[in-house]
Amino acid sequence: MATAPEIALSTSEERRQYIKERFPCIADCDMCGLCKVFHGKDPETAYKEYIDGEKDFLEVSQSYR
Repeated sequence: MATAPEIALSTSEERRQYIKERFPCIADCDMCGLCKVFHGKDPETAYKEYIDGEKDFLEVSQSYR
């Protein structure tokens, strides 16, 4: 998988698409666990600050460790 688009070199839609591709919903929460990792949020909501260009991908990711 490619690295996360840099904020300065991408649009919010490109960042949103990256999050959708990186963390796809497989509609089986017991098997996946992504929502649990993101404290009950879907990945788009969890990475909103990255998508909006407020924080880089790693900053947001570190808050969920």
